[in-house]
Amino acid sequence: MKQLSENILDIAENSVKARASLIEIILEENPLLNTLSIEIRDNGCGMDNETLERVTNPFYTTRTTRKVGLGIPFFKMGAEMTGGTFHIESKVGQGTVIGTMYHTDHVDFIPLGDIASTLMTLIGGAPEIDFVYKHTRGEKEVLLDTRQLRETLGDISLDTPEVLIWIRDYINEMYDAFNN
Repeated sequence: MKQLSENILDIAENSVKARASLIEIILEENPLLNTLSIEIRDNGCGMDNETLERVTNPFYTTRTTRKVGLGIPFFKMGAEMTGGTFHIESKVGQGTVIGTMYHTDHVDFIPLGDIASTLMTLIGGAPEIDFVYKHTRGEKEVLLDTRQLRETLGDISLDTPEVLIWIRDYINEMYDAFNN
């Protein structure tokens, strides 16, 4: 994958398929150490130990439409190629946590990419699920919590085109301030 946002989308879509009602996507940058940590947490169905042991193998997938599953292996490989780390924890009935740490000054570090489109895609495709997106760098923060949006919007669905466009614009505006 060419951007981390594509990895995030793929992993979060796994959480949607795992029937999560809450998916948290947490990014923490440490400019002093030149690191970026990404953690995706869900409260979905979780995985048994056998699945957990096999999930980083690209030739293992639970899908019936193809014989490979590259999302988690690519996420792991991308982090490790920068000298970073990967971890995964899961319990049946409780959910899954997948995390990576990248060295951002490494030649193999790929850019974050279009996170606003990633969030639009996730929320538009699963408007009934709550998403929390949080990206911190020191005192700076980009935060989107669909639970707060639901409170404000009342009966308006999150997959309404105007709401999705607002989400995209809001995230982009937050990143403009975040990066200046």
